[in-house]
Amino acid sequence: MKRLLLTGILALMASSAHAEHLTFTTESYPPYSFISSTGKPSGVGVDLVDAIMRASSVKASYTIEVMPWARALALAETSKDHCVFAAARTKEREKTFQWVTPFFSDINLLVALKSSPVDARTIEQARRYTVSTQRGDYTQSLLKDKGFEKIDVSANFETSLAKLMAGRIDLIPMSESVYNKLIREGAELRRLMIFSEQKLGIACNREISPDLIARMQAALDTLRSSGEQDRILRKYGLMPPR
Repeated sequence: MKRLLLTGILALMASSAHAEHLTFTTESYPPYSFISSTGKPSGVGVDLVDAIMRASSVKASYTIEVMPWARALALAETSKDHCVFAAARTKEREKTFQWVTPFFSDINLLVALKSSPVDARTIEQARRYTVSTQRGDYTQSLLKDKGFEKIDVSANFETSLAKLMAGRIDLIPMSESVYNKLIREGAELRRLMIFSEQKLGIACNREISPDLIARMQAALDTLRSSGEQDRILRKYGLMPPR
């Protein structure tokens, strides 16, 4: 009996020592993710991660941290038990991470100041101008692939936006939903063209248990089929992925 009791205690200790815990990293990019007035991470991506990780099938503890995008992405690539959201699932990133997708669809616009003399209706015309984006974002690689040479790189979206508003740069790529939010808030901006369309999701470190990734994907699939994902997205004015 004592031996059985000891075996049970050791098994419980081993189970606790190997309990699954994930750290999710993300950037400040409202309405997708941001720090609320209460000091806690909020946004559509945060709500989706919460819903996935609280699903009975997942059963893993987690924390969410907001930081500059380049650091958030690097931690998910190099640190065990780390994931980053919302990341574009590009060909370059496909084999670097394990994926839980799709969170939402992202229509990315090229945007200028309403009062600026910038005149660009095509990518070829837009290449003449200086464009700013955040370090490590998929738009940084996309700008290079599309032949842009005057690329200004910032630590985060807020810094790039501040440069645009101050007239220090000419263009900035941003999500259509972010653009619409800024317009509602009175920002003097104008959209020039659609720059890209991309589906985004959770990108996780390769060392995380594939079984946990599969359970997270199953939880997201359930959110989608039940309509809960659509409800969360529409709460923030976003369109569900198709």
